[in-house]
Amino acid sequence: MNLILMGLPGAGKGTQAEKIVDTYDIPHISTGDMFRAAMKNETALGLEAKSYIDKGALVPDDVTNGIVKERLAEPDTDKGFLLDGFPRTLDQAEALDKMLKELNKEIDAVIDIHVEEEILVERLAGRFICRTCGATYHKIFNPPTVEGTCDRCGGHDFYQREDDKPETVKNRLAVNIKSSAPILDFYKAKNVLHTIDGNRDIDAVFSEVKQIIEKR
Repeated sequence: MNLILMGLPGAGKGTQAEKIVDTYDIPHISTGDMFRAAMKNETALGLEAKSYIDKGALVPDDVTNGIVKERLAEPDTDKGFLLDGFPRTLDQAEALDKMLKELNKEIDAVIDIHVEEEILVERLAGRFICRTCGATYHKIFNPPTVEGTCDRCGGHDFYQREDDKPETVKNRLAVNIKSSAPILDFYKAKNVLHTIDGNRDIDAVFSEVKQIIEKR
């Protein structure tokens, strides 16, 4: 079973990836892990990727695609794999299609965990921190016992990191929505896209994920 897992930041993709990998005993292949392994093993492509990363530059598609192909050719993917964080662009999706044909493999299902943008903003922008002791809270999932008072030190001075502010979160989501739309359309045209409601209990979401996998 060869799978791609998609979803916006905050949609719960990481949790579902863990459950898929544990249940079906297939390798979880993420772009970050592939880069780290290729650099650690000092493959030609790994060293090339490192030269860009060390400069703070984006790794070009041809290098990324090459590292993905090397990883998908390894024997532990013979019974299936879960791709996470790749493809990120339509060009990468088309390149993946080509490399899988060369490896005599294909994508069985693309699972997109969908959560409405306003809910994701609530999830991602709800974090705040006690300025006195650094304790972290979330206005929905982990608020202080007494509103406005830190449980740990009793302080009343809280702040939000720039990354957690609603406007920053909205911008980040907008970039992700724009980049993922053509990829979703690409796999929809191939009749392998399955969109599921991620705004539910973790087990309810995974139950639907299992149904999709077992039907394929």
